Amino acid sequence: MSDLKRTSNEAPLKEVINRWLKAYGLDKKMKEMDVVNSWEEMMGTAVAHRTKEIKIRNGTLYLKMDSSVMRDELSHGKQVIIQRVNEKAGFQIINDVWFG
Repeated sequence: MSDLKRTSNEAPLKEVINRWLKAYGLDKKMKEMDVVNSWEEMMGTAVAHRTKEIKIRNGTLYLKMDSSVMRDELSHGKQVIIQRVNEKAGFQIINDVWFG
């Protein structure tokens, strides 16, 4: 039974993967992907169906909308979008939103 004990250099797989992602600078990119994939959950079905493209680059969320009315409405609620995205990411991943 003593063969099954962990040694000091062993760690849970989740911890090892998180360290590896951070070491290679991929942790932020993974969070960006989580945000993009959770867009409908964060903003609702109506907004998600009108959103044609979502990108995060250099702290800015770029949204391409197929409805000028929806784009106009969302532009008035930028701070809400920023707050929801950053909450989902767990840290400040964006600080601005641009609509196209």
